[in-house]
Amino acid sequence: MQNLENKVILITGASSGFGEDAALLFAKERCKVVLAARRIDRLQKLAEKIQSFGGEAIAIPVDLVDSLDVDNLVKSTIDLYGQIDILFNNAGIGRVEWFENHSLERDINTLVQVNLIALMQVTHEVLPYMLARREGHIINMISVAGLIASPLITSYAASKHGARAFTDALRREVAPLGIKVSGIYPGPASTEFGSHVGKNETYRSVRSTFNTHMTSEYVARRVLDVAKRPRRSLIIPWWYRIVTTFDMLFPVVVDWILYAFSKKNHKLD
Repeated sequence: MQNLENKVILITGASSGFGEDAALLFAKERCKVVLAARRIDRLQKLAEKIQSFGGEAIAIPVDLVDSLDVDNLVKSTIDLYGQIDILFNNAGIGRVEWFENHSLERDINTLVQVNLIALMQVTHEVLPYMLARREGHIINMISVAGLIASPLITSYAASKHGARAFTDALRREVAPLGIKVSGIYPGPASTEFGSHVGKNETYRSVRSTFNTHMTSEYVARRVLDVAKRPRRSLIIPWWYRIVTTFDMLFPVVVDWILYAFSKKNHKLD
């Protein structure tokens, strides 16, 4: 089991949800936590909360779609601490709607930029420092949408499938060089993220049917577990492994089920 004391962890999307809860847990393990997100007011409040119980945290505002911001984030962390031991790529946005109703700018371009391109860019900036030390752990928050592509989340699923492919390919590149790479695949959880994906009623009814009742803190605890005991991937809750395996082994059956779902619910004006 890895000892996390004094490890430097950089967390993107740290202002809410999984990122915020993970930051608190890592700080309680005596990590030095670098908080990155756009909402500096929330980051500062989180940093103050961590400092109030004796933890160490700094807040760095960053717009992940701006490559200069990403460069500044990583260099600022290196200037302060000299290293990055763990990178938790957690930032992400979503959209739930039939694909023809997606906006080109926000629901396709920006979504893919944040969920996939920014994840790759942050990793690209951090990786050389890890390689120089032959040590480090990259943890990518993906989603079960990176394993199963479903109607209503076409852009999101595309970005998450890309993130999964990147995670797997990178792990196979750098594992022999001492760098660990892990992918986290949670099902639906109770976070602020869920309230921002859109108001499609069909999706909300499906989500309630498959509600995992997972809290953000529970997912964050599992991220901490992966940091302590590195593994290639983690699907949560456990029974989603059955769903994803079924999709892999019997894709035609899954197609039939989802065709029926779309035919019933996809109403064109």
